[in-house]
Amino acid sequence: MASPQSQPSKLLRVGIIQADRILEERHVLRDDVTIGHDAKNTIVLPPSDDLPAKFALFENRNNQYQLVFDDTMQGRVNLGSSDVDFDRLRKQGLAQERGTNYVLPLQESARGKVDLGDLTLFFQFVSPVPEADKPKLPPDVSAGFWKGLDRTFFLILGVSLFLHFAWGAYVFAAQPPPEPELTLDELEDRFVRADIIPKQPPKQEQVAEAPQAEEKQQAKEDKKDPSEAKPAESKSADPAERKAEVIKKVSGKGLLKILGSSGDGSGGAFADVLGGSTGGGEIAEALAGAGGVGVATAESIGAGGPKGGGAGQVAGIGELGTSGGGKVDLGAKKETAVSGRVSDSTPEVESSDVDRDALTRYVKARLKAIQGCYEKELKRNPNLKGKVVVRFSIMPSGRTGNIDVEENTLGNDAVGSCIRTVIRSWVFPFKPDDEVPVAYPFVFSPAG
Repeated sequence: MASPQSQPSKLLRVGIIQADRILEERHVLRDDVTIGHDAKNTIVLPPSDDLPAKFALFENRNNQYQLVFDDTMQGRVNLGSSDVDFDRLRKQGLAQERGTNYVLPLQESARGKVDLGDLTLFFQFVSPVPEADKPKLPPDVSAGFWKGLDRTFFLILGVSLFLHFAWGAYVFAAQPPPEPELTLDELEDRFVRADIIPKQPPKQEQVAEAPQAEEKQQAKEDKKDPSEAKPAESKSADPAERKAEVIKKVSGKGLLKILGSSGDGSGGAFADVLGGSTGGGEIAEALAGAGGVGVATAESIGAGGPKGGGAGQVAGIGELGTSGGGKVDLGAKKETAVSGRVSDSTPEVESSDVDRDALTRYVKARLKAIQGCYEKELKRNPNLKGKVVVRFSIMPSGRTGNIDVEENTLGNDAVGSCIRTVIRSWVFPFKPDDEVPVAYPFVFSPAG
């Protein structure tokens, strides 16, 4: 049979009292009791300079509790015959000294208190509460497992499961076996082979039909009356008559009728077209001195040279000129120069990590790029002017972030978008500890 020390019969009751009111109470068996402001302690106390974060006040050694206290603690212990305070325990050597602490073994009859400022910790040993007997059900209620089952329900459940499994087995057995996969040689001939003759190119057909057409045409000419061909031969026989006939037909058609008309101003083609206001003589004089342009005449058309003029050369627009009206100076292509002014105001900087004057000097050195954004749109709208306020952040790395156009009175979003692109490429010489918001204004106006 085990001794009382090896098997303690009582529990250690520990509680905290403040102003005669119990704040917390614990019953402990064979576990150490720690106090302090650490949340893992058995009893958590408010922070105090006199106590560490965790202090083992009661230790269980060999199934016997012992009280542990130091030089700063005060209290009393009842050892059965009399009450002894902590000073007497330390002076008379009743408590064993262990470093800076003192250890006092406790019997189950001991009780006492420990003063912790305005709090008082009490302890004593109490008998454990006997366990209550488990309630027992009446015999008719606490019947066996099979007696408590609903036999009707389980009978219906069993029959239903049996029918379901039987139906599933029947469906599975009634399925036909899968058809074997046939190869290409085993398939029936269900297709017809069609030989498609390629269509010959159209050029070959035309070449093949050309000799036949020539033969038919020759046969028709052979069948004609020789008397009918004589007038045609008589026309082609005299080149001078043929030339005169062509000149007569062409000179009265289209543009040749206008350019070949008389210049006396008496109702010619120029007078019809221009209303007689200019006079045929002046126009003829101007056209007579034209260089680089040929005027079609009956002689040039009737000649045997290529159509459209005898020389067949193309004159450039810069080579055209008249002796009557003077040279035409078209001038060189020039691009209108557009310039604008950009002025910056005092920026808003929300941190002392960025020097405002240094920031202004950095931006002024790069105003040309901002001015370029404005002048690009100034070419389209010469009256474009206004103010753009850009808000951005200077990151700890010196780069820009969170760039946004806060105000834009130009009425042109392209300038603001271009400025955002320019500022995004800037790397400032500042390295702030955190993001620094900056609001920088730019005022734009035309230079002239």
